[in-house]
Amino acid sequence: MRRRWSRCVFRFALVAGLSAFAFACSSSSGGAADTALADSGGAGGQGGGVGTGGTVATGGAGVGGIVGNGGATGPGGRTGTPSSGGVTSAGGGGAIGSGGVVVTGGAIGVGGSKDASVVGDGSPPLDGSVRVDGGRAGGAGGGVGTGGRIGTGGRTGSGGATSTGGAPATGGIAGGGGTTGTAGAPGTCIGQALLSSLGKDTVLIGGSMDDATAAKAPFDGRYLYLAGGLFDGSAPCASCTTGCTAGGSTCASAACAWWGCWQDVQAAPGQYVISFVNVNEKASPKQIPMFTYYEELQASGLGEGTAQVAALNDAAVLTRYLADWRFVLQKIGTHPALLHIEPDFWGYVEQINSDPHAVPAKVTTANSTDCAGYDNSAAGVAKCMIHMVRVYAPSAKVGLHASAWGTNYDVFGNTNAKLDVVAEAKKMATFLTALGAGDGDFIVSDPSDRDAGYYQVTQNRNTWWDDTNATLPNFHQAFTWTKALAEAMNLPIIFWQIPVGNMSLDNTNLHYKDNRLDYFYAHMDEVVAAHIVGLYFGAGATGPTTPETDGGNFVAKTTAYRSVGGAKICP
Repeated sequence: MRRRWSRCVFRFALVAGLSAFAFACSSSSGGAADTALADSGGAGGQGGGVGTGGTVATGGAGVGGIVGNGGATGPGGRTGTPSSGGVTSAGGGGAIGSGGVVVTGGAIGVGGSKDASVVGDGSPPLDGSVRVDGGRAGGAGGGVGTGGRIGTGGRTGSGGATSTGGAPATGGIAGGGGTTGTAGAPGTCIGQALLSSLGKDTVLIGGSMDDATAAKAPFDGRYLYLAGGLFDGSAPCASCTTGCTAGGSTCASAACAWWGCWQDVQAAPGQYVISFVNVNEKASPKQIPMFTYYEELQASGLGEGTAQVAALNDAAVLTRYLADWRFVLQKIGTHPALLHIEPDFWGYVEQINSDPHAVPAKVTTANSTDCAGYDNSAAGVAKCMIHMVRVYAPSAKVGLHASAWGTNYDVFGNTNAKLDVVAEAKKMATFLTALGAGDGDFIVSDPSDRDAGYYQVTQNRNTWWDDTNATLPNFHQAFTWTKALAEAMNLPIIFWQIPVGNMSLDNTNLHYKDNRLDYFYAHMDEVVAAHIVGLYFGAGATGPTTPETDGGNFVAKTTAYRSVGGAKICP
C-alpha cells in the first residue's frame, strides 16, 4: 500500500534587513518492508593514567575485565616497573560499557553501549521503516603514567550494555607503566565528534523562525530552505538586474524562483545566504545557520518521485543543479554551518532501487571539475555533493536525509506491533551506506511535516503519536528506529521540521495542536539515548503552528532547557 503527499512552504523572510521570498515544497511516499541488521561491537575505553613518581609500595598488576555481549576483552593492562620514592596517586574509575576492561590503578576511558535501535527520516508515508548498525568505537587505549606504584584500581562506571555480536578493537599501548588490555564495549556517544566540532556538548535546539523570536531564547541555530528553482543558464547569474532569469521570469524584481536573488536585487547574487550566515553569527549567543537544500524537484521541472529521479540522467539539469550547489557553498565559505541535502528525494531513489548505484545520473558530464572520480549514479551525485562541501565550505557539516518511509513502510506512522522496526532501520542503513551518507557528518529525519491537529482538521488524517507509548504509533517506536539507524551508520541524527504546536492551542489556522515538541523537551533522556543530537522545529507548510504563533511555548521550553544546562550527549 502506498500513499503520497506534499509539503510546501512559501516564506517571506527578513534576513539582515533584506527582504526575500522563499518557496519550498517537499513530498513523501511509502511502500514495503524487510529484515533487521545485527550490530557490531566497538573499541574499548582508554587505559588508565598512573600518577607520577614517589615511593613505591608493591606494584599492581592489571586486572582483566569482561566485555558485555558485543566484544571480547583482552587481558588487563600490566603495571610497569615502579620507581623509587613516594606513592603515586590512585587512578579514578571511568565509565566503560557494561563489563568492559578495568586496569587496576588508572582511569578507564569512556567505554559505552551499543544498541540495535532506529532512526527516522522524511515525511511519513503509509507503512514503516527502520535500520540498524554497529556500535561506535569507544575511546582509544591510553597511556599509563611513568614510574611509581599504581594506586587502587579504578572501577568501571555504569557503561551501557552492548548488543550481541561484534569483535572489539584492540586497546592502545600504555605509556611507560604497562600496556592496556584489548577491547571493551562500544561507545554510546555517537554525536560527540560532531558536537565537539561545533563547540557544543548538549542536544542542539533550533528552528525556522524570524529574527525577533530567535533573540528571545538561547537557541543553537536556525534553518532556512533553499528551494523554488534555479537560474535558467548553465551557471549562476552574475547580476540579479541584468540578464538573470529563472523559469523564464526576470530576477530584477526580487520575485524570481532562484534563491540567489531573494534579496535586494542591487546586491550581488547569493547575498541571501551570506546574510543568513551573518545574522546567526551576530546573535547572542552565537547561532549556527542550517540550510535545507531542496532544489532537485524544482530544478527538474517534473513531478515528484520517479520523474524527478530520472532527471539525474539529464546532463543539462544536473549541470545547473551542481553549479548551484557549488555557488551555495562558495557563499558559505569558511563559516560554520549545517547543510541538509534534499529531504524526501533520497527516499524516492530508494523506492526506485535499493541500490543507488543502479540509478543512472550524468555525474561526470555535469561536473567534471568536482565529480570526475565519482560513479555515474545517484550514489555518485550524493558522494560528490558531500565532497564539494569539504572543498568549498570546509567548516560546514553535512548530512543526507533519511526518509522513514523510504523502505516502503512508514515506521513513524506504523500501527502494526509485528513490524520489525530494527529490520527496517537496517534496510535504510544499507541503502544510505551505498548512497554515500557515511561520508557525511550526520543524518537528518523528520517526525512529521505538520501539526497532528492540522492534519486532523484539514485532511481528517490521524498522525498523532501516543505520548503514553501504550499504542502505536508512538515515540518509543520512532526512537527505536532512530537509534538503530544511528548505530548502523555510526552517525548521529538531527530531527528537523518538527511540528511546533502544543496542546493548549485551539486547532485553528496557525494555532494547531501537537504533542511532539513538549514530549521531546520532557524526555531528553530518550532523545539522547536515540542518538539524536539536534531538534529543529518549524512548520512544513503555510497554516500549521509557527514559533511566532504558539503562545510562546517554544521560547519558554528552550529557555528552561538551557537554564538547567541542556541535555549532555555524553552524560
